Amino acid sequence: MIDLSIRRPLLAALLLGTSLLAGSLPAKAQEEGEEQYQAQIPDVTIYKAMLDANKQTGWVQFREFADQQLIYFTALQTMHCRLKEVRYSINSDALDKTFPMAACDPELPFNLPSDDSQNWLYLNLKPGEAQTIAVQAVWDDGSGSEIVVYQPCKNPEATCASIKTIKKSKKRADEPSPATPIR
Repeated sequence: MIDLSIRRPLLAALLLGTSLLAGSLPAKAQEEGEEQYQAQIPDVTIYKAMLDANKQTGWVQFREFADQQLIYFTALQTMHCRLKEVRYSINSDALDKTFPMAACDPELPFNLPSDDSQNWLYLNLKPGEAQTIAVQAVWDDGSGSEIVVYQPCKNPEATCASIKTIKKSKKRADEPSPATPIR
């Protein structure tokens, strides 16, 4: 006959070891069920709210520096991950030019990338060349902002812009049409 008093501790150790192993299995299964995190660019509505909030202080900024006129697009570039393009025109509202957008890093969607060329930060013009600049932001969903015409501030020492006029967005031939008719 087998002595059960000796088998109980052995059986308890065996059961404990089995339960420990079994306890680690759900953790492994849980790891397998986890999804790898992937950075996502915030919703376009956040960017549109940012654009609207920056309208008064200037989507662009004028600066007279070293015998040249600079027009900075920095405020718009912070929204580059959701902007398809920025249309602009100097001394008219034709919106006949587009400003280059910085590359988007979804990990840092509001940061400006470090780039020594600076070709996506500002325009370099002759002193006093731009009396106005008309600007329209076009989002990655195809919608366009209103057209804001800025002029240099009265203080030539400041880097700033003031609103001259605001115009409704014009329907362009290259804009997508709504999928359903408007009622």
